[in-house]
Amino acid sequence: MRARPPRWLVRAIDFVNRRGKSAGVRLVRYTGKSPHFIHPKHLAETPWHDWYVEHLRPSDIVLDVGCANGAHTLKAAARCKRIVGFDYDVNHLSVARRTALTQGLANAHLFAWDVTRPFPFADGMFDAALFLDVIEHLVPRGLVLREIHRVLKDDGRLLVSAPNRETSWRRRLREAGLFAFSDPDHKVEYTREEFLAELRAGGFEVAGDLMPAVYDTPWAGVIDALGGLSLGLYARLSRWKREAALRAPEESTGFQAVAFKV
Repeated sequence: MRARPPRWLVRAIDFVNRRGKSAGVRLVRYTGKSPHFIHPKHLAETPWHDWYVEHLRPSDIVLDVGCANGAHTLKAAARCKRIVGFDYDVNHLSVARRTALTQGLANAHLFAWDVTRPFPFADGMFDAALFLDVIEHLVPRGLVLREIHRVLKDDGRLLVSAPNRETSWRRRLREAGLFAFSDPDHKVEYTREEFLAELRAGGFEVAGDLMPAVYDTPWAGVIDALGGLSLGLYARLSRWKREAALRAPEESTGFQAVAFKV
């Protein structure tokens, strides 16, 4: 990525990259790896993807804001006392409910709700909240963070992640005059300082350093598509992305943080 490739090549790589994710999701189902359309990262052995689990306690009551298909909700359910997840997408929720039933997770409770509306919970109900890869899809982000702040206990933890817009690949896309966000539905992507400021404005302070996710390679879509064919190969390539992000955190696809109420 150090040498500047021509714009046509950047455009071609971006085209392949953006379609690879959906191809991987479809191939997972078409090849029988899952009865649902689901990203291979939820099926392969990639423990860092579930980084938030180690920050949960067996006695915790947890809220998953924007739980989608419940992949994170159900991972957390195996660790905590009880978890409540909500999302506006009823199709995703039906996948989550069926999976919870299959896995026998009676402590996971899921329901439909617009996360931008006031939450239907009393103040200080939860020990921890998951807010994973959701904030970037929202416009009233401050409102949602303040609602999370309200329903957490005074010593509650916010486990949150968001995309990084300052990787080499994102800058290369901008230089080529192309759309540079990692998802067309994203309303915002962050620099490190912007993400910290967003959390502070919502009433949270990050404990320690922001943590990296995986390396933002322009071939991520190809890796996703390969994951739809082979979970073993996907796991090996994912380990390479993870190790690269640990070596160069500034090139991580996003930020992961444990934050506490101010």
